[in-house]
Amino acid sequence: MTRSRGFDLVRIVVALLVLVAVVVAVWRNWSDVSDHLGDIPLGTLVAALVLSLSSPVFTQLGWRVLLADLGTRLPLPAGASVFFVGQLGKYLPGSVWSVVAQADMGSRLGVPRRRMGVVGLLSILLSVITGAIVGIPAVPLLVARSGEVTSLWWFAPAVVLLLLLWPRLLNWGIATLLRLLRREPLEHSLTAPAIALTSMWFVLAWLSAGTSILLLAHALSSGTPVRDLVVTSVCGFALASAIGMFSIFVPAGVGVRDGVLALLLGALMPFPAAIAVVVVSRFFSVAADVVVAAVGWGWARTHHLLGSRT
Repeated sequence: MTRSRGFDLVRIVVALLVLVAVVVAVWRNWSDVSDHLGDIPLGTLVAALVLSLSSPVFTQLGWRVLLADLGTRLPLPAGASVFFVGQLGKYLPGSVWSVVAQADMGSRLGVPRRRMGVVGLLSILLSVITGAIVGIPAVPLLVARSGEVTSLWWFAPAVVLLLLLWPRLLNWGIATLLRLLRREPLEHSLTAPAIALTSMWFVLAWLSAGTSILLLAHALSSGTPVRDLVVTSVCGFALASAIGMFSIFVPAGVGVRDGVLALLLGALMPFPAAIAVVVVSRFFSVAADVVVAAVGWGWARTHHLLGSRT
């Protein structure tokens, strides 16, 4: 067995173990969880689903800004098709399958694989950084296991994370990576406006998905102070997702994100209610990825991924 296949086997085993742990946790609390699921109004579920669908759309817009800044302006339908279909690769064990899929599809549109690959990796990096920035206010809650926000120490690490978005640092990192991989340098460098605009779209994606969690959590814990609920739901979701994205052995952060989010929400509501929110939010997240990918796939099949660039 080669080393690569060995790592793939380890990833699959770890992913299965995490999934089993999540299923067991839900099964043990299912009678209580199902009761709480019935307490969520239909209107709240619909609004939460719409917000979940908005999140990948915002992310795609940020990805498209990076691609344009590095020299390729794809029409919106073509770019959405490549991004949304490629994003399904994140559900495979590993950390770069979505990038590989996007590079392959982009090459059929005449986009250099190197450029598409760099944009894919940059999107992951900036998504993690912006998610961590949005999620930092929830760190004290995770550490103290309390539903009250009492510390503002998280401003310091936020400044450090913002420094990682410095264009000169990002361009140096890209050039160094390509040199180590013995690849030609990119024709263009990232600019500050593009990084700022991409970060804005990514933050909107985090806020959209986090607000979906907020609506679900509020429906099951309406007596909780709004400030604590916002920090735990919106910032906590971003923090849990960022942590999950670091878990390269688990596809799409399954189990890791859900576990951290359940711990945070559990400080504000009964644990079965927290699990109910996590179960619904995970379902909506997967459903959103599938829906936008289906739309992108339909466009790709119709146009054979031959849309012209502008």
